[in-house]
Amino acid sequence: MKEILMANPIISVGFIGWFLAQVLKTIGYSIKNKTFDPERIYGAGGMPSSHSAMVISVAIYTLRYKGFSSAEFAFAILIAAVVIYDAMSVRYNAGLHAKELNKLRHIVDDLDDEISQLSGSENDPDIEELVNRKELKEFLGHTPIEVLAGAMLGIIIALLFPLPTA
Repeated sequence: MKEILMANPIISVGFIGWFLAQVLKTIGYSIKNKTFDPERIYGAGGMPSSHSAMVISVAIYTLRYKGFSSAEFAFAILIAAVVIYDAMSVRYNAGLHAKELNKLRHIVDDLDDEISQLSGSENDPDIEELVNRKELKEFLGHTPIEVLAGAMLGIIIALLFPLPTA
């Protein structure tokens, strides 16, 4: 197993960061909601951020392994910044939009039911198509606290994972 992990330790540390964050996220969600949701194992969003854990673990481990002046560290830290920015802004706001659109969908569904009960006629086919659509995913991005927790997990993993021996 050690040979596999050390074949490319930078990939290994990133995978471990992502995996542990997903496990912690699933456990935390299950405890908080008193239910197990298998989508949390692989899904986006939630505490801690697996995106942050992965990219920060890679960046910090690359810093330890290749040094501050290396091109590999420069690339890793710039990619980490882009991923974290995307998680906290673009995907987080997309999740907020999805939540509001899902609320509107339920309001339209309720109104359509009330109108059909009052009029005694069939539901409008255009509205039926709208309300029968699958709900949008709301777990997409991260709050700053979720990103910070993922980053802290990534730092810990990067510091604990052994450097290759010559």
